[in-house]
Amino acid sequence: MIPSVLPTYNRAPLAFERGEGSWLIEADGTRYLDLGAGIAVNALGHAHPELVKTLTDQAHKLWHTSNLYQIPNQQRLADLLVEHTFADTVFFTNSGTEAAELAIKMARKYWYDKGQPERIEIIAFEGAFHGRSTGAIAAAGSEKMVKGFGPLMPGFRHLPFGDHEAVQQAVSDKTAAILIEPIQGEGGIRPLSDACLKGLRDLCDATGTLLILDEVQCGMGRTGRLFAHEWAGIAPDIMMVAKGIGGGFPLGAVLATEEAASGMTAGSHGSTYGGNPLGCAVGAKVMEIIANSEFLADVGRKAAQFRQRLEGLVAAHPSVFEAVRGQGLMLGLKCKLPNTDVVKAGYAQHVLTVGAADNVIRLLPALTITETELAEAIARLDRAATALETA
Repeated sequence: MIPSVLPTYNRAPLAFERGEGSWLIEADGTRYLDLGAGIAVNALGHAHPELVKTLTDQAHKLWHTSNLYQIPNQQRLADLLVEHTFADTVFFTNSGTEAAELAIKMARKYWYDKGQPERIEIIAFEGAFHGRSTGAIAAAGSEKMVKGFGPLMPGFRHLPFGDHEAVQQAVSDKTAAILIEPIQGEGGIRPLSDACLKGLRDLCDATGTLLILDEVQCGMGRTGRLFAHEWAGIAPDIMMVAKGIGGGFPLGAVLATEEAASGMTAGSHGSTYGGNPLGCAVGAKVMEIIANSEFLADVGRKAAQFRQRLEGLVAAHPSVFEAVRGQGLMLGLKCKLPNTDVVKAGYAQHVLTVGAADNVIRLLPALTITETELAEAIARLDRAATALETA
């Protein structure tokens, strides 16, 4: 008999009653150090007091009106995003998947309105993850995500990640946009080099192609900058954001330049819940905290120390770990043993990590994690590795 919850998840045998900062707590009081943060969602940890107050205050006022009316909280969050990024305009969604759908529509509508409706092709990359909708899985193209769900949305071309020569050869008079994650998350914490990002920006400028960045997982302070592309000194035309922007409240957004968004006029897109007063109140508070230069500098400082200790962990357990990947507090441990075994060994030591492709475990702690907690994380991962070696 099928369970009442559709069995599409392979869940761990853990259930949490509450969270406090970087800790998740079961009903019996057992505490787990959370290095997953809801897959990079709880950027400010669990039950952050300022977010709790913001959400509670707003909940006593107004939850939902729909986008038939002005939403002051939405305007406030949009203004903050425009102030701190390349963007001129913002559309709010409920998730990264919805943001992907709009980014695809925006790019194609841009060329349609320019009188070049044949420019519909979007270049994407192997190992990518852009969500679970039919458009998003077509953009990613991996067999694991698309098998059995055809026919897929046409118009995507998939190239090897980081192969700039292949991109140069692929861009044609039918190319609408290039869609890429500055750091692949689900794909195994694979960063794109600054040189590659600059090269893509230059190529797009030379050919008129739009550059779409998916910063759903690597954005919102995770790398020590507000958004990962800032390290390369470039800006996209369109960017997808979600996960950390709501600090745990479902929220996403598409950010764009005025030019890239020029085709999106009244009636061309919409969302019932997107940009609701609750979500945008929380999102604005998240932005106020994370966009602070001192906060981001602290993320960078802690991340550097954590990575150094992880390098030591790899050196101490060469039969378990192979290498450290990533940037900031978006790090991965490439494993020699099956990464699922490493994740399970962590459960036994009450530390939570997240699996990814290429036999990697992801370490995506709350940006507010303390140095003491990071040291404790290393100790628990060390014990997990030792247990695997002696099993």
